[in-house]
Amino acid sequence: MSSADERPARLAVGVVGTGRVGAVLGAALRRAGHRVVAASGVSEASRNRAQELLPGIPVLPVEDVVARAELVLIAVPDDALADLVAGLASTRTWQAGQLVVHTSGRHGLEVFEPALGQHVLGLALHPAMTFTGTALDLDRLVDCCFGVSAPEPLRAVAEALVLEIGSEPVWVEQEMRPLYHAALAHGANHLVTLIAQSLQALAAAGVETPSRVLGPLVAAALDNSLRAGDAALTGPVARGDAGTVAEHLRQLQGLTPDIRPTYVALARATAERALASGRLRPQAAEPLLDILASDQEQ
Repeated sequence: MSSADERPARLAVGVVGTGRVGAVLGAALRRAGHRVVAASGVSEASRNRAQELLPGIPVLPVEDVVARAELVLIAVPDDALADLVAGLASTRTWQAGQLVVHTSGRHGLEVFEPALGQHVLGLALHPAMTFTGTALDLDRLVDCCFGVSAPEPLRAVAEALVLEIGSEPVWVEQEMRPLYHAALAHGANHLVTLIAQSLQALAAAGVETPSRVLGPLVAAALDNSLRAGDAALTGPVARGDAGTVAEHLRQLQGLTPDIRPTYVALARATAERALASGRLRPQAAEPLLDILASDQEQ
């Protein structure tokens, strides 16, 4: 945690977008001692979330939220962010010296360009965390990381905001943010799809509690991967067991049509990485890759 001297002054915070991320981060800033003065939410779910996580805070139009705030927290979908900032700039809503934080992983500081003439101080703070939009997330924020991009004079302020809610700032050069975000989406979002497919296949195999069987295996694999990277790889692809992989493909044919192509794509990527690292011998890789290539051609 940051010391009192490192913390930014207590700020009046306006939350633009009380989706899963915005409402939670607003509550986290409030818990850290800032004053949340207003929030905006379009959907009924967002308004209900604001009521639950930010009780007593008025839900107002975006322009009114910005007008009341010293720090504006923008948590809207990536594709809506640039238009929102530009729209508020066109109506002269921004205030000189106002801290404006967006939570997008993809975007850096370029989205603030339309507002620079109004002298806003833009920061990009992306939580590397998946959100439920409930109070459970407040505890998950502790020890998670934020991808931070900011003008160099504001770097200390950006990092202090992250530190005081219990998270760790990780500096990301703004031109690298799309790659940073792609890495996180690939690792976390696609993991959800992979696990859901595995649970479906186990259920189809007659396993009564698929999560009980898969959970310890996946937890160990994740822990090993984070510790050792590619060196943690085990299983039939790493061993070059082409016959086993071919049988897997036959068995997966009867499931929903998304599962088998996913298996093929990941098995091919796994084989290529194992081959490049020397874990899979070329003579064992060839029949395996032939099976995967023929399946892709079907």
